[in-house]
Amino acid sequence: MDLTHQLERYFGYRVFRPGQRAVIESILAGHSALAVFPTGGGKSLCYQLPALILPGLTIVVSPLIALMKDQVDHLEAQNISAARLDSTLKNETTQELYRKLRDHELKLLYVAPERFTNQSFQRLLSELSISLLAIDEAHCISAWGHNFRPDYLKLKDLSRELNIPSVLCLTATATQRVAQDICEHFQIRKKDRHQLTFYRPNLNLKITPISAEKRKHYLIEKLKQAPQQATIIYTTLQHEAEALAAILKKNQLSARPYHAGLRPEVRSEIQEEFMSGKIPIICATIAFGMGIDKGDIRAVYHFNLPKSLENYSQEIGRAGRDGKSSECELLACLDDLRPLANFTYGDTPPASALRAVLRQILEQRGEFDLSISELSRVYDIRLHVIKTILTYLEMDGYIQPTERFFSLYKLQFTQSKERLLKGFDQGQQDFLSKLFNLGKLGRQWLEINPVEAAKQLQVSRQKVIKTLIELENLGELTLKASQLRHTYQINCPSSDYKEITQSMIQLFDQKEQDNLKRLDQVISYCLGNRCSYQVLLEHFHEDIPPCGHCHYCQNPHQIDSLPSTRPAEITTDDLEVINNLGSTRHPALRTPRQLARFLCGMTSPATSFAWYLPPGERRKRRITSHDAYGLLESHDFHDVLRLCENLIIL
Repeated sequence: MDLTHQLERYFGYRVFRPGQRAVIESILAGHSALAVFPTGGGKSLCYQLPALILPGLTIVVSPLIALMKDQVDHLEAQNISAARLDSTLKNETTQELYRKLRDHELKLLYVAPERFTNQSFQRLLSELSISLLAIDEAHCISAWGHNFRPDYLKLKDLSRELNIPSVLCLTATATQRVAQDICEHFQIRKKDRHQLTFYRPNLNLKITPISAEKRKHYLIEKLKQAPQQATIIYTTLQHEAEALAAILKKNQLSARPYHAGLRPEVRSEIQEEFMSGKIPIICATIAFGMGIDKGDIRAVYHFNLPKSLENYSQEIGRAGRDGKSSECELLACLDDLRPLANFTYGDTPPASALRAVLRQILEQRGEFDLSISELSRVYDIRLHVIKTILTYLEMDGYIQPTERFFSLYKLQFTQSKERLLKGFDQGQQDFLSKLFNLGKLGRQWLEINPVEAAKQLQVSRQKVIKTLIELENLGELTLKASQLRHTYQINCPSSDYKEITQSMIQLFDQKEQDNLKRLDQVISYCLGNRCSYQVLLEHFHEDIPPCGHCHYCQNPHQIDSLPSTRPAEITTDDLEVINNLGSTRHPALRTPRQLARFLCGMTSPATSFAWYLPPGERRKRRITSHDAYGLLESHDFHDVLRLCENLIIL
């Protein structure tokens, strides 16, 4: 087969980029493969072209809805049959997509990894002929990676259950250990592991040791030299992104903040303004960047230290995709280490909370259901940690997922209820009348709990839900589902839970140590006394000669230390604020670890939904508006934890 001809036929290109042909040949030969290409290296073509040549469907797993949308829009513009399946689609759109799949009208389907927990979707896939499973951001599969996602771990078994002949794993950030882990998961041969150099000759790396107080002024002066060029500035915290963007605006620099705390429509607006060039400067957390295909980004600044060298290499890779010279400058200050380490400590669940949540799960009998978000709030364990716990229990065979369902449906009639009922026979009218009468009427929406309604009507929960969905498909009402619950079958006796708990505690302790080690690697990179590219690429087991254009090659000198500021002394006033907070005995701050996280400025599932009543006030406030929130964020977490453990109030 003439692959160059196929490339030009479908995409209009006459030559492949480095590495693309080799990956495609592995896939077309029926093998699974790994492609470790730097950001902007052309990974998507490695599955898009095989998808058009292979006879069956290609499923692309991607963690980002915006990225899926952009890819599908691009393919459809070239008359290639592609679609995406995500949580933003209405039910009728999803059903039409399912029809197209059954009728073999699609060549590429983009889905989020969470979609594979849907039983009906899995059943549909079992009926289809699937030629290729492409997994973007494949480093998320590895528990040893910097961005492990538990839903990715299930893809290994799923690919085998569906008898998918080839799996293509793609990533821009994989250390040797992570790459090996991916290959073991999918039985990828050494000859089908393709890796390109992470060296980008057009990116000029610079490390600037600078104190926290001087950073803003330094950055403003740098930006004023080219105020209209496309620039990304990465910060650690959301409020830092907001504050930095505000300061830049005051200095006549056009900038906007971007972070996960903004509403989706606001993030979309900001991203569009940046892509179009209307806003040249983005002050962002790491929430910004995935799926950004903008070739003319001339500068990437790290206002704060990155959380790992994997993150750093991915973030600087967003500069200079057009091949032109671009600057990547890291403003290195040791003060940044504390909040980054604190976030790592905050992610580690206390052993007592782990024991409690595992006991609740493993002492169940037969089939049971649970809410992941509810477990997260009750035990104050981050959502992704709860998902990780459940995934490992599932992978080890202790529990087996059976289905998912929503425990609350809000509905709004498109016409009067009476008129709706007239369209059905007497038996259906009676059933629907009883169903609607069981709902709780709010200002605009009627709320129905399908579990309670099923008990009252003496029918199955599935019948209640199916009835509501069918009415929505007929255009009789608008439906909103919420409060997702997962159903599991228990497969082990509760006597095993102590051993399982100890294993889980060790797992999360090890993840904490791995993340702290990644921070040490960032500091070592900053203090390197040789070519920055050599130090960085060594992390990915790549050996290159000195680049000749990084800050060290241009001006050889060793950075002996990074500027740092001693944390302010904890005053008696601080202690009084903390004591006043503790005296409220707030449920979200009942343990020393919870209080320490709060004082270090880390939200948790419990505090995110917590309120309090200030003395002398009638209106409640969010607990994160309390004066003590973030009061000690410049201090080491363990020092704050010891303080909380020693306070009499606890």
